[in-house]
Amino acid sequence: MTQTPTHTNDTGTVGVIGLGNMGLGMARTLLREGHAVTGFDLSVERQADAARDGVTIVATQQELFSACETIILSLPTARHVQTVLTGDNGLASCDLAPRLIIDTTTSEPDVTRELDAALRVIGHVLIDAPVSGGPAGANSGQLTMMVGGDDAGFAKAMPILSVLGGKITHVGPVGAGHAVKIINNMLVATHLLTMREAVALGKAAGVDTNYLISALNAGSGRSAVSEVNYPKWVLSGQFDSGFTMGLMRKDMRLAMDLASQKDVALPVSQLAGQIWQDSAAALSDDMDFNRITELTASTNTAKAGE
Repeated sequence: MTQTPTHTNDTGTVGVIGLGNMGLGMARTLLREGHAVTGFDLSVERQADAARDGVTIVATQQELFSACETIILSLPTARHVQTVLTGDNGLASCDLAPRLIIDTTTSEPDVTRELDAALRVIGHVLIDAPVSGGPAGANSGQLTMMVGGDDAGFAKAMPILSVLGGKITHVGPVGAGHAVKIINNMLVATHLLTMREAVALGKAAGVDTNYLISALNAGSGRSAVSEVNYPKWVLSGQFDSGFTMGLMRKDMRLAMDLASQKDVALPVSQLAGQIWQDSAAALSDDMDFNRITELTASTNTAKAGE
């Protein structure tokens, strides 16, 4: 069920743990909409960036837990989320009134369900709300959000979600949001590979790439990759989406791990996942993920100088 955002700032101070590109972007959006925001990050540089933008920085996550009834997580992996919520000095170890936790991390559904079970018995509400839209969406409040949680938790989170997201879809119980996000990114990663092959075939057949993409986007073969990624980041040569090869490799690993755990055969996606993993020899983790299109389709090695 997709919700139409309606804004309110009657939610007290909002905490953000993880002040990278996405976390800081969301913090800026919350500040712009009138929310007080407290932040925590292990990086001194990220703390300074956030402080310059008006975020109140605390020295420990326990200080943030005490100060904020709503806590947003924007962290690299499920392991980091576990540490923050149930590790030493994590939220579960604190004697606090119930908190609302909105986890925007691209994480693992089963881990999220385990965390929900551990937190629910002590009164806390966990919502998984992974996002799509990159730093631009985080800074503009136009993220696409795939939300897992019960109806009451979703309703409780909506005042904050509606500030951060342009498209908010409640996809089921806790963990469902993370499952949908993994599937979404698996499709994006695969579409980049198939679009790369489509462009190569078009060139070989004498079709100008711009004309090819224009025609595809008017037809049934279009995708977000053909409509957005190729014009904005690939053909322009900008490659500055804010999402890296390393992050997409991680997400493809999550998708393949999920398929294995659930005993689902994904032969096409499995091949795409292998191409992404093998690309590490040519494309480093810190490079823009759209650079996968620079691999030659026949050898899956990067084209030198292109």
